[in-house]
Amino acid sequence: QDAFVAFHVDKVLVSKYLRPLQIGELAPDQPSIEPTKNEMLVKDFRELRAAVERMGLLEPNQLFFFLLLAHILLLDTAAWLILFYFGTSLLPFVFSLLVLTISQVQASWLQHDLGHLSVFRKTKWNHLLHKFVMCHLIGASAKWWTLLHSQHHSKPNCFHKDPDIDMHPFLFTLGKKFSVELGIKKKKYMPYNHQHKYFFITLPPLLFPTYFHCHTFYIAYTKKYWVDLAWMLTFYIRFFYTYGSLLETKTLNPLTWLHRMLESSWFVWVSQMNHIPMDIDYDKNLDWMSTQLQATCNVEQSLFNDWFTGHLNFQIEHHLFPTMPRHNYWKVAPLVKSLCARHGIEYQCKPLLTAFADIVHSLKNSGELWLDAYLHK
Repeated sequence: QDAFVAFHVDKVLVSKYLRPLQIGELAPDQPSIEPTKNEMLVKDFRELRAAVERMGLLEPNQLFFFLLLAHILLLDTAAWLILFYFGTSLLPFVFSLLVLTISQVQASWLQHDLGHLSVFRKTKWNHLLHKFVMCHLIGASAKWWTLLHSQHHSKPNCFHKDPDIDMHPFLFTLGKKFSVELGIKKKKYMPYNHQHKYFFITLPPLLFPTYFHCHTFYIAYTKKYWVDLAWMLTFYIRFFYTYGSLLETKTLNPLTWLHRMLESSWFVWVSQMNHIPMDIDYDKNLDWMSTQLQATCNVEQSLFNDWFTGHLNFQIEHHLFPTMPRHNYWKVAPLVKSLCARHGIEYQCKPLLTAFADIVHSLKNSGELWLDAYLHK
């Protein structure tokens, strides 16, 4: 299956886990593909996948990722040195806060690469460095992230299967179909007709310091990810020891909360610009490419956009080839775009600010659809 091929680097190793699950072969008169899937698109995508492998686009440039890690560590160190050399008055505090935030966000993009096994050829090295970056540099569980993010990639924007849209219906109503359904059922957990307004003060600034912060510890503890918890502890020891030696508690606490809030805002705007404005529905059991394209869109390429988004401006290519190193997205993008044109599939690519605005527009439209259905007698 295309999902199996997309997620696994060492297919020989993981194939052994499938052997106990095989219960037989298809009868000769049975179709080899389900009726909900586009057979010609599946064939063409598999040919594209084979071409990508022949072109070496799944091979990582380790110098690229080394430089990414180096600039993260330099920024992380610089954030502390600013306070050490220039004191803890307002101006150095603000500069240190900004540099620390940049370091944390860039680390979150790098851990994303490591979690997708796209930095090293050997899986174990990806896992090891993933724990260092995610657990030690950021303070969250690497296995927790992999658990949730793999589900998102398998069924993006599919209700009850993609954890990234679990905010529906308790905080927001998402998508045209679900907004109307919610209104018809007279469900109102929040004033959804105002969700495009309260979005600014809820999800972006609060996702990391509240929900994610608690959830990563909850999952790590309940699933007994003891190694992750030990790595995570090193983050808090390092952070509070280094910054606690310079700042009083009344200043250290704002630094901790503010950098998490800024990091959270940056992450949410970038991660949701590719998904929330797209189609949100129940799982229709479509083929791999159709599933990914209906739920993702791209943002225009530039050096700034690539760095600012961790190359998630190439969200389409990333979802089709999740183990592809991010520095190769731009190379495969024209091939993907051509395949979409051949099969009449929309390939959306927009400016960065337009993508941000579309999040708000989609929330506003969903809220209005809910209100119309809610008030309809």
